Amino acid sequence: MVNTAKFKDYGERIIKNCGRVILGKDEVIRQIVITYLCGGHVLLDDVPGTGKTMLFRAFSKTVGGDFKRIQFTPDLLPSDITGINFYNQKKSEFEFRKGPIFAGMVLADEINRATPRTQSALLECMEEHQVSVDGVTYSLPEPFMVMATQNPVESYGTFPLPEAQIDRFFMRLKMGYMTREEEMNVMSRRPTVDIIAELQCVIDPAETAELKKAYRDISVSDDVKGYIMDIVEATRSESRFTNGVSTRGARALYEACQVSAALDGRSFVIPEDVKREAAPVLAHRIASATDSRVDAESYLKELVESICVPLENIR
Repeated sequence: MVNTAKFKDYGERIIKNCGRVILGKDEVIRQIVITYLCGGHVLLDDVPGTGKTMLFRAFSKTVGGDFKRIQFTPDLLPSDITGINFYNQKKSEFEFRKGPIFAGMVLADEINRATPRTQSALLECMEEHQVSVDGVTYSLPEPFMVMATQNPVESYGTFPLPEAQIDRFFMRLKMGYMTREEEMNVMSRRPTVDIIAELQCVIDPAETAELKKAYRDISVSDDVKGYIMDIVEATRSESRFTNGVSTRGARALYEACQVSAALDGRSFVIPEDVKREAAPVLAHRIASATDSRVDAESYLKELVESICVPLENIR
């Protein structure tokens, strides 16, 4: 039997601690927690100045572990991320110098400013948690998570992420603006960087490792599995989409629902979990005929609402 109380307490501690830095974004933090426990990666896509980088910094300090930030620019090379073999004259041999990707948490800031060649350096890292350089493969630390940001409104000097790269992100999230009261509070308080500097780690790594295994025991009935597949298959046949959700996406939604249920204190998934996680997990994996992210998200939400929800035998 899964101890869902541990999941609930785990999520509440992280949300409370990160909430000291980023106000009013508990749902976004919760989704990052889900991604973290599922071993996935997050793409935070929003306009500048909404606190994307600060949120990731706060999250990394809250859960602990090594953290590295990479500022993506057009002149960034793959070796600047993965590392490079250099000749050590004292030892008269080549040595591998690890790049910043060898960290528990990696912030890929403004990821769409790097060239496709450099972006592709993350593909193996994100999917297989390893790096291959000059024919030698190196394992990345666990848990490993890439947290990427990008600016959706500025196209000058950017390189759109290819579908293969997008599909490797477990979730794509949007911060949005704060409420009037929250923003007034932020304007008058101490600088955010000072608050982050004082944040303490509130999570034991052993606790994270335990929960990363335990969530797989959250039960999903055949009816709910069928509901997930109804949504996935509908994206593949919908005429407004040029491509549907991949098998990787279907599995990601299944796992996200398991963790979502656990964080709510349940040992079983219900259709409401599927509805809650569908857009963050699936929207970026499909493309609308208009090639608009907003259209893809709105079409997906319409699609989910149009599919019959199972009402019984959810346990």
